Amino acid sequence: MLWIPLTISAAFFQNLRSAIQRHLKSELTDLGAASVRFIYAAPFALIWLAGIAWLGELSLPELNTAFVIWALGGSISQIIFTILLMWLFSLSNFTVGTALSKTEVVQVVLLEAVLLHTEITLKSLLAIVVAFLGVFVMTLGKSRSPMTSVISGLGQKTTVIGLACGLMLGLSSVLFRGAALSLEDGGLLMRSAFTLAVATTVQTLFLLAWLAIAQPGQLKKTSAQWKICGLVGFSGWAASLCWFMAFTLTQAAYVRALGQIELLFTFIASVFIFREKVSATEITGAVLLIGAIIVLVLEKAG
Repeated sequence: MLWIPLTISAAFFQNLRSAIQRHLKSELTDLGAASVRFIYAAPFALIWLAGIAWLGELSLPELNTAFVIWALGGSISQIIFTILLMWLFSLSNFTVGTALSKTEVVQVVLLEAVLLHTEITLKSLLAIVVAFLGVFVMTLGKSRSPMTSVISGLGQKTTVIGLACGLMLGLSSVLFRGAALSLEDGGLLMRSAFTLAVATTVQTLFLLAWLAIAQPGQLKKTSAQWKICGLVGFSGWAASLCWFMAFTLTQAAYVRALGQIELLFTFIASVFIFREKVSATEITGAVLLIGAIIVLVLEKAG
């Protein structure tokens, strides 16, 4: 059951990374701010891998064709997800698209069944669907959008972009799990650390080249904001490490569904820390999400 605290930790660090990353929005472009999560996480990933290998006197896993395909696919999928998410936020009516991007918790079930030939119990599948409904309701409730606006939004391109976001995020989760499992040697720490180091290195090289060509001034601006960027990189690395270890231990479908607890962290913070008013719709969504998580954990524990 180690995957449960790892997933909760991943959600916590991911929420922390997003909160810190907001401070960069006024200084950097969308692409520059999004790239920080990869570029500044890579050094932490490489240091962690080197530390595990040195302290544990372990050799690095041998690369194989399957691992390279899984890891490259996961890295590219995660970058595409980030680009689509930036595009989504730039649109005027992005509420529905953002909510639909959360379909990754359902899409990952199908992707994992097709790519990794895994099975899932009916009760767990129902819990995952309910978790998505809870997240969907919470997202729409927080936006305070009238139902007419929500319905009209379903006919816009935000729907396609939102679904594509969910697909790319779910695909990256499954592909990274496939990469970790394809390594023929190494324990939990080594497999997850090696997969993460390779993925962040590939993503960093790609984004550095992209920024150098398209937005060269952004690299200089990130250097000027190195303290905040460093915090984003550290929290992003910690979140990714926990995600990768959880993916190595159990099916990505369970991990991504439980990972939606991130929204509960935000919900709790808004109520008890920031004293914000919440709607009945948000409360309903939170109850659905909590219930689904409880059922999912109990089912997996059994």
